[in-house]
Amino acid sequence: MKKSTPKKSTLRKSKPDQTDWKRIDAMKDEDIDFSDNPEVTSEMFARAVLRRNFKVVLRKKEFPVLLDSEVYWWYLKQGPGYDARINSVLRAYMEEQLRK
Repeated sequence: MKKSTPKKSTLRKSKPDQTDWKRIDAMKDEDIDFSDNPEVTSEMFARAVLRRNFKVVLRKKEFPVLLDSEVYWWYLKQGPGYDARINSVLRAYMEEQLRK
């Protein structure tokens, strides 16, 4: 089995969490490798299956909420995702109230 040559990374060496947008912008369409992303044809759409009862994920909205300082700092100290944890607690409370 022939090994494929690894593609040049779009990440900067000094900051691996950021994309090298200058290099991406300089690329021509013919330089982009779409081999793992085949073209979608009208036949593919014709065979598509509609997913029913698919749960719609609501977008989150940012707005000010007044919290006790102790509550805020406690969640913040839990690390990344503290806001998602606060949201989970509030959602659980809301769903419980709706069940009543």
